[in-house]
Amino acid sequence: MHATPLKAASARSAALAHLACHARTDALPGYLRTCQCRARGCSWHPRHRGCAGPVLLALTRDRSGRTWRLADACAACAAATSHTAVVPATLLAPRRPGCSGRRPAPPGGPAERTRVREMLTYLAATLPQFTSPATRFLALQCALRADTRGHVRLPAGLLRGMRLRGRAELWEELEQAGWLRCTRRRPPLMEARLLDAAVLYQQPGSRARARAAHWALHPTPLALPAGRPPAMQLTALALAAHLTSGGAGSTDMEVLARLCGHSPHQTAELLDRLTASHTLATWQHCRETDEIFWHIPQQHTAARPGEHGSH
Repeated sequence: MHATPLKAASARSAALAHLACHARTDALPGYLRTCQCRARGCSWHPRHRGCAGPVLLALTRDRSGRTWRLADACAACAAATSHTAVVPATLLAPRRPGCSGRRPAPPGGPAERTRVREMLTYLAATLPQFTSPATRFLALQCALRADTRGHVRLPAGLLRGMRLRGRAELWEELEQAGWLRCTRRRPPLMEARLLDAAVLYQQPGSRARARAAHWALHPTPLALPAGRPPAMQLTALALAAHLTSGGAGSTDMEVLARLCGHSPHQTAELLDRLTASHTLATWQHCRETDEIFWHIPQQHTAARPGEHGSH
C-alpha cells in the first residue's frame, strides 16, 4: 500500500523482499491456515477438480510482474493458478540448533531431492518464462552454492563438468533478467552476486545446500551420460526430484513444463527421448487430469544412496 517509487530494474527484487518479510513474520500456525483461493470462490484459476492436498504458501505474479500475491492455497489450487510457485519451506524454515555433530547422510536422499525440487519451483516463479534450460541449470547451481550475502563462485572445473564453461550468453541471460550481476568473468573462477533477495534467506546451511547442488549434477538414479543436451539433463533432474519410493513419480504436465522452461509438447518429446534411451522405463499422460506418471527401470530402484524409506 506504500507509494514508494522504484526503478524498474529493482522493482521485482524489492517486491519479493517485501513479500519474504511477510512470509517470515506473518505466517499463521499450521492449524489455522486455510485455502484463501477457495475462500474467494476459486477466482484465481480455471475450474479444476476441487481443493486437495496440504495448504501451501503460494507466490503469484500477475499483470506482467506489476502485481505480486502471497497467499495460502491448497496444493490443487496452487498448481492450477497461472504464474504461481510454492514458496519452498527451505527458504523460510528456522535453523535447528544442535545438529552440527551429526554425520551427514550420503547425498541423494529425500533431503537433497526435496531441496532441489523446491528450488526449481522457486526459479520457475522468479525467472522469465522462456529462460533456457541451460540457464535454469546454471541458476540452480548459483542459488544452491551462494553464501549468506548472495555471492557465488563457480570454478572452471565445475562449469566444465556441467558442459557450461565458456557459455557467456547464459550469464548474460541471467543478468538481463535482473537475477544476478557478474563480478568476475576470468578463469579460473566465475563470480557473481545474486540480486534475488529471497535467496539470501535460504535454510538450511551452506553445507546441506552444497550437497543438494552436488546431487543435482548427478541425480541418481536418473543421472544421464555426459554430453546430453541441457534440456534433457534438466528434465531428468526434475523427474528425479519428484521420485518416490519404488522408482515411480508423478506430477502435473503443466508443472513439469514450467519447471524446465518448455511447452507441454516439448516436455512430452523429451520424456519420449528419455524412454528411448532407457533412462525411463515408461511414462503416461492422463489428459483428463493433466497428470503424468513415470517409472524408472527396475535395476535402478535397488539401492538409492542415503534413502531408507519414503517421505
